[in-house]
Amino acid sequence: MRVKLGGSILALVLLENGRQIRGRMSQLSINGGLVSLEQPLDEGIRVTVLFHLGLTSIRCRGQMLFPMWATQGCLQPFRFLELSEGSRVGLNRELESLVQGDASQEQEEESE
Repeated sequence: MRVKLGGSILALVLLENGRQIRGRMSQLSINGGLVSLEQPLDEGIRVTVLFHLGLTSIRCRGQMLFPMWATQGCLQPFRFLELSEGSRVGLNRELESLVQGDASQEQEEESE
């Protein structure tokens, strides 16, 4: 299950050299996500990704994948490397909640 967030979730990417890069989460799944950044990061580097989704806070090691240029900046996919079981359960619950919320909102719009 992949959820489109449209940049509504702020994310912090911590590089191994201590540098911090701010971005916005564009898509998210239990395996990783797509973060919008001003400048692309090298493919394959390992980072720590931090973000809050609903009641769940995620701090997890990840690996950056090949970036794609966007209208403003780039979209950089990443995959989680060490997502703890507790974080996985919380993230899955929040993603399911978002999907259910979108489905009920679409039903309301159709009935109007």
